[in-house]
Amino acid sequence: MRVSEGLPLPVAEFVETAVGQSHRHDPVAPRTGGPAGNARLTAWLGILLLLAFVVELVTLVSLQQLIAVHLFVGAFLVPLALLKTATTTWRMLRYYLGDGAYRAAGPPPLLLRLLGPLVVLTALAVLGTGLALVALGRDGTRQAFATVGGFRLDALALHKGAFVLWLVVTAAHTLGRLVPAAQLAANRVADRPRVPGVTARAGLLVGCLAAATVVGFVVTSAGSDWNHGFGGDDYRGFAHNQDH
Repeated sequence: MRVSEGLPLPVAEFVETAVGQSHRHDPVAPRTGGPAGNARLTAWLGILLLLAFVVELVTLVSLQQLIAVHLFVGAFLVPLALLKTATTTWRMLRYYLGDGAYRAAGPPPLLLRLLGPLVVLTALAVLGTGLALVALGRDGTRQAFATVGGFRLDALALHKGAFVLWLVVTAAHTLGRLVPAAQLAANRVADRPRVPGVTARAGLLVGCLAAATVVGFVVTSAGSDWNHGFGGDDYRGFAHNQDH
């Protein structure tokens, strides 16, 4: 029995995908794996991003003590997010440009199709504003560049706003994608042949992780203004965006 029985079609597609009852049948191409290879690479990137974002969320519990970790993980996420954006954009372009294999695979469920661009945009907004905070330093983040409805709009406010939006859309996206991504990453989807291009995909992942690690150390070093001498007043300003 389908768990989505009686639900409207867009919701039913979302639910069946979320629980692993419905799978897109990605054609397998020689050498790279084609749509099937793209799906597996995207799945691994999604899982790595999710794990890193969970660590980033944990640092918010005690940001004063974990600010260095917060900076490192935030920067670490950037190459992963960019590569995942590239793999999903590639799939979308191949589909809409009429590539036979990608057209045969078909698009994702409607709700996930609508959520996808929002996840990408909000994730890049969170990471971009976070890097801006590092570049501006503690003093720069307190400088308001606009006032809206009596609220000071500064770099930190943008970062926090982007984070809230990202959290909402990503929670919904994760519900629909987590089980299928885990199944693909573990190669546990029934009736799926071995997909060529394993070495190339592994090389991309390892290279991306290496680049992410370098970026993490570079940004953490550049953000020493936040790292060293990060006292209670600074913490309150960073965490609560109080006026100074």
